[in-house]
Amino acid sequence: MKALTLTQPWATLVAIGAKRIETRSWCTAYRGPLAIHAAKGFPKWAKETCDDPIFAVELGPDALPLGAVIATCRLVSCIPTWKLQQNRVIQIDCEDFYLDDTERAFGDYAPGRWAWLLADVKQCEPIPAKGALGLWDWETLTQRGWRWATY
Repeated sequence: MKALTLTQPWATLVAIGAKRIETRSWCTAYRGPLAIHAAKGFPKWAKETCDDPIFAVELGPDALPLGAVIATCRLVSCIPTWKLQQNRVIQIDCEDFYLDDTERAFGDYAPGRWAWLLADVKQCEPIPAKGALGLWDWETLTQRGWRWATY
């Protein structure tokens, strides 16, 4: 399974379904299953972001897992951010992706960036894993016949 490492708190925002659009400086042709990995590092600036009221409302008081896969989803499309800013809603595979004020606060929609549209997000108990830059291959426990509990 392909995986994408995100810094906290953005990894948890995806895992809990509060963030369905991940913004990146690069596009990918990949479509399909995707594991969401929370980076091991948690920089000071990212920790401070958690105090922002719009983030705090979604995140709650729980600790944010680090260095682990915390969700799976399906990457359905990768579009230029200007398309979302122009339309504020995009429909892909009969599913609507809205660029509301909360979603906008959770991403970087500057010119030249890309919106990765994520569907079918399923949070799971943290599974320790070493992350990587870009899209990387993660051998899931389910490929070895194991299962994990979803929240």
